[in-house]
Amino acid sequence: MTKQEFLTSSGLQVQVLEFWLEQRWLIPEETAGELHFQDIDIARAHLIRGLKNDLGANDEGIDVILHLMDQVHGLRRALVELRQQIGGGRG
Repeated sequence: MTKQEFLTSSGLQVQVLEFWLEQRWLIPEETAGELHFQDIDIARAHLIRGLKNDLGANDEGIDVILHLMDQVHGLRRALVELRQQIGGGRG
């Protein structure tokens, strides 16, 4: 989806989105100089908003939380791949 579609779907203001992009809290795909967002970006925007508004996390806290969550998801992917390799080697 385009930047404008993302803003509409996420309910974010342009300035907030620009800040989140600068912080690399959201990392959309970029082709031909245009940003392309996916549903996962909307989910992440809702997560960030919840962390800020509902839990009172500050910007530094958001950095840490998102970094840790990204590590957990990366480890999960690695574990799935390892399981597939181990399981596939038995065949």
